[in-house]
Order: sequence, then C-alpha cells, then structure tokens
Amino acid sequence: MTAQREWFEKDYYQVLGVQADASQKDITKAYRKLARELHPDQNPGDEAAEERFKDVSAAYDVLGDEEKRQEYDEVRRLGPIGDMGSGGPGGFTFNVGDMAGAGDIGDLLGQMFGRQRAGGRAGSGVGPQRGHDVTAQLNLDFEDAATGLTTTLYLTSDAQCSTCSGSGARPGTSPTVCGVCGGRGIVDDNQGLFSFSSPCRNCQGRGSIITDACSTCRGSGVERRPREVKARIPAGVSDGQTIRLAGRGAPGRNGGPAGDLLVEITVAPHARFGRSGNNLTVTVPITYPEAVLGGDIEVPTLDGQTVTLRIKAGTASGSRHRVRGKGITTTSKRRGEVAGDLIVTVDVVVPTELTDQERAAVEQLAAATTVNPRGQGS
Repeated sequence: MTAQREWFEKDYYQVLGVQADASQKDITKAYRKLARELHPDQNPGDEAAEERFKDVSAAYDVLGDEEKRQEYDEVRRLGPIGDMGSGGPGGFTFNVGDMAGAGDIGDLLGQMFGRQRAGGRAGSGVGPQRGHDVTAQLNLDFEDAATGLTTTLYLTSDAQCSTCSGSGARPGTSPTVCGVCGGRGIVDDNQGLFSFSSPCRNCQGRGSIITDACSTCRGSGVERRPREVKARIPAGVSDGQTIRLAGRGAPGRNGGPAGDLLVEITVAPHARFGRSGNNLTVTVPITYPEAVLGGDIEVPTLDGQTVTLRIKAGTASGSRHRVRGKGITTTSKRRGEVAGDLIVTVDVVVPTELTDQERAAVEQLAAATTVNPRGQGS
C-alpha cells in the first residue's frame, strides 16, 4: 500500500462526517448520502460541489475498504513520523534498507508502507485511480420487486470515450511513455535515509504523453454521454434498497478500475398486498357464520392464484393466519432459496342490511345466546 501525503493532511472521517470508530455500514451510508447530494448530475456547473464530490469519493475509496482503512488509521496514528516526509505533494518512501541498525522501527515502517528493502524503489505515488461511483434511480412495481427482473437503465454519466476507446489519443495514434519518469508517473528525490516522491510534472502523473489528443475527449479518455446499462434486479428488493453493480460506474484513470453503479430502488405500494420482510400480508373479509362455525376460505396470492385456508370455529376478527411458502422468495449465497409466508388477517364483515329471513335467523340466535361477553352487571 502506498501512503500518500494526503493521508496526513486530510481527515477522511471528517470529510464523510462520521466518527473515527464508525462502522463500515455507517461509512457507506454517509458516503451514499453525500454522493447523491454532490453528484455533478445534481449540481451542473457547480465547481465547488464537484470538488467536494471528488473529496468524498477519495475518502470512501480508503475508508470503504477495511484493509485500506486499517492502514490509513495506522498512518494517522503515527503522524509525527509521517511529518518527516512532508517535502512534496506526492507520496514518500522510507528506505528501510538504509536503516539496518534501527531494529523494530525499520520493520514497522517497512510493513506500514509496503516498501522493498535493501534500497528498493517506491511504488508509484500516482498510479491507477478507481472511477467514481454513479447513482441511478429505478422505480419498480410491487410485483416486479417481489419476483425480480432484468431491465435497462438509461443514464447520462462519464464513460469511456467512444472515439479513442479511452486512450486519450487521436484514433490511429498512441500515447508515448514519458521520458522523464519512465512511465511511472512519479519522480524520486533520494536524500539518504528518506526518498521523497512527487508526481511527474512532465506527464502530470499519468506516465505517458499524448502528442495528438482525441478531439472528442481532448485527451482525457472520458466523455460524458447517455448510455444504457442492463441490470438484473434480484427478487425481493425492497423500497429504499440500493443495488450495487460492480464496474458499471465511471471509468477509472491511468488504467484504474471503473467505479460501481449504485441503483436506488423505489417500490410502488400494492393495492391489496403489503410486505414485512419476505412475508406478504393481505386482509381477507369473512362472514359472521364463517367466523363462528369455521370452514375453508379462498385467499388470493401475489401471482394471481388462490390458496385454500381453513379457519377454526370461533375465529376472531383481526386474527392472523399463516400460509407457508406463499410470500417472497429470495436467494442468497449463504442460505440458498428462502421463501417467506403469506400472513392473512381475517376481517369479520357485519352486514348493514338484512333480508327478512336473515333478520329472523339473527333474532333466533340472540334469543338462544346465554353468554354475556361484557360480564354480569354490564
């Protein structure tokens, strides 16, 4: 891992607005919130918001990775040692091989910054850069969210230049290796015990020179354009959930990997069914005789079919009944397919209009009833 000077100068926790002991879940949640607010699509022409968006992305690139976060925390903890390398804008190297007599401190610094021993050179302080994550919105019907689907997302974002295929050079030409840094993107200034590195000014840290830039992207290798992304939305997604499509975000720089596409899901409510986790909920009306005597009733399911539910005699209005396996089926690597249940709430319907025959039957029932549900003296 290459420690950058920026690690000492910027508090990434403060950038994301979280505490240093925040969980990975809280860090991701804070990043997504800020990324939505600051994304260039939401703030066209706002340079301050764009810079803030870059800072937030850089912070999450470190804190969002547990291994990088651990190394960042260690570097920050050893800040006074890090200050000894504060001579340039890039990363820096401790030539641990020159500290043969330094004992454990040499081992510590060698492990901390991942440098080669015995005069080994530092890794690139610039190197490949991961592309930004891109956020997209997707509205789903209740049924589609429950069963899953494959759909196409239409968005406008940074993408690999379609003219030069991301090279930045005019078609028919190629970038040339920088003669100053030899393609590394950084230059070193060896000063005995320490070796300081800074981005190569000749190539701006890219490691290559574009002598004939692409007219579309002007040498950046990236253009902003509409694009279509096919996405498989798994069964059981819920309202407010975010699906991460790895590598479908903005392209990386200097050969770095692309960012991810974060698909934020909004699920429309259903006219009849509700949801609780993987369970579906539905309310079914029953008659008073069905509640008193019990019997079989037909219950609708989300797929348009019905199932038979047997209710016991004396079933109370508002009671809940479970139909196994008729909820939402989801799939996970750990548990495989898991099917939820259909939770049926029965609602005893009291008629407001009676025929003469119905009235006579109810009056006979009232006359024969000996139990007072309100107790004696009520």
